[in-house]
Amino acid sequence: MAKKQKLELTWVGKDERPKLEPRILIEDPEKSYHAKVRYSDDDNFDNILIKGDNLLALRALEQEYAGKISCIYIDPPYNTGSAFEHYDDGLEHSIWLGLMKDRLKILKTLLSDDGFICCHIDDSEGHYLKVLMDEVFGRENYQTTFYIQVRYAGKTLKQDMNFHKQVEMIHIYRGAYGATPNLNKKKASFEKFKFYIEEKASGTPIRLGGKDTVIFQPEEYEIVKGEGSEDGRKEIWATGSILDGNSSGRFFRDNLAGRFKQDGYKVLYKVKGIGDDKFEHRYFTGPKRVGATKGKYYQGVPISQLEDREAFKTTPIENFYDLAGAFGNCRLEGDADFRSGKKPEALLQIILKHFSKPGDIVLDSFGGSGSTAAAAHKLRRKWITVEIGQQADLHIRPRLKKVISGDDQTGITKQADWKGGGGFRYYSLAPSLLETDKFGNWVISKDYNPAMLSEAMCKHMGFTYAPSHDADEYWKHGYSTESDFIYVTTQNLTHDACKKLADEVGKGRSLLICCKAYSANAESFDNLTLVKIPTAILAKCEWGQDDYSLNVENLPMADALDEDDDLPLFPEDSDNA
Repeated sequence: MAKKQKLELTWVGKDERPKLEPRILIEDPEKSYHAKVRYSDDDNFDNILIKGDNLLALRALEQEYAGKISCIYIDPPYNTGSAFEHYDDGLEHSIWLGLMKDRLKILKTLLSDDGFICCHIDDSEGHYLKVLMDEVFGRENYQTTFYIQVRYAGKTLKQDMNFHKQVEMIHIYRGAYGATPNLNKKKASFEKFKFYIEEKASGTPIRLGGKDTVIFQPEEYEIVKGEGSEDGRKEIWATGSILDGNSSGRFFRDNLAGRFKQDGYKVLYKVKGIGDDKFEHRYFTGPKRVGATKGKYYQGVPISQLEDREAFKTTPIENFYDLAGAFGNCRLEGDADFRSGKKPEALLQIILKHFSKPGDIVLDSFGGSGSTAAAAHKLRRKWITVEIGQQADLHIRPRLKKVISGDDQTGITKQADWKGGGGFRYYSLAPSLLETDKFGNWVISKDYNPAMLSEAMCKHMGFTYAPSHDADEYWKHGYSTESDFIYVTTQNLTHDACKKLADEVGKGRSLLICCKAYSANAESFDNLTLVKIPTAILAKCEWGQDDYSLNVENLPMADALDEDDDLPLFPEDSDNA
């Protein structure tokens, strides 16, 4: 039977993807920041700024935040062939696609089922990106593409360009079926109910479609346009989807379309028993002149609106926005002079308005100048942002400090009524867990203390890091279930030490022990599993890779190791030292 094929992009090196190391995050308390006072009960203090390679950062977030991110906005390098001031933006096409797929796959894992991802791009790679996102997120989850005017025609980019780039795009996908964006809301009013119909004669009664109907000739009625009120009617063309979408449209389609041939032009039909307004009838008009075929109907204010005059109605989300002015004036928003590629807070306000709500977690893994984090903070969303370059310290951190202190009066500050508050934690990626010593042996990095080693091994072995504060349960470094735990130690465990641990763990619970070495018979203990470090993790991922932002070449995989082979844990453990 032939293998079922699917529609997808292909490129050089597509299947040669890196095996990423799940790094731990190290907080730098000196760079973390929070407001000196609390402004409200909704202040968010645990926002996250990560400095480091964004692919490794996403991998570091994956275990804790899988399925928890409500809104992702990313603005990756566009691959235009001309470098940004702050990014190497001229990535070769295949490398760019590989770079994006690696990140999109983890972003999909992080995105909640009811969440949305919004990817900003231009036409250099936009259509390839659309097909790639179809592959990763599922074409059925594609929602729409926003088209954003980013500059006016009179603003010249380069004199030697043949085409002027005025519009960029944002591809939007949902996490899963059922995710619903926040539609536009508008307070219901009587503004459009401004038509008043005066009957000047009795008309001619007939039956149409099983309903009592009166036909008025042109001289027997008048439609007066005035101020909107609860006694007025709204004028609606009986055409297109309306003909199938409601009772009035269907009545026109089935009973009035073409009747001008019998009744003449400009006639008015008064049909009883249609509608959800306070009137017992609805008015229809046929075409007004020779050659025309369309008609209209006049609808009163819905009963639901009359009963709840403070109600809101929803309208569809637009997919084109003229933000050329905002793009042109955003260079110094937040006092972050980020000349190339910076996005205005006004754009992020639109994204966050439709695809998140206060308290949701918003993620931007291409942090840039911090626009997403700044807008999210002002709109009372929680946020995580990642940036590998110096702008994490030169732009994002100072900008967010001003937002938190209330000193930033730029961007959407006034629209959001932002006064200040909250905070963030500043993290960097821990170094690679394994390194080679002078003899070429893989050992634990000297930068790792016991707590860091325990947390890192929890990530590698799929456990949640949660060290016990109870001295009697010192062996609880993390858990996978309520009865399954992990213990990480650099000791060489004897049989007696393992028996003691087995007794303390007891029946009904299990313990994974990650240690330097052991001399016990592991099969003697039903509730213990013993593995050696670094043997147990050596083949799990690439080691020593700190930057996946450009061309990624997979390191050759180490030869498979027997589980009983001993590897030195630290440099001084080497037999040759």
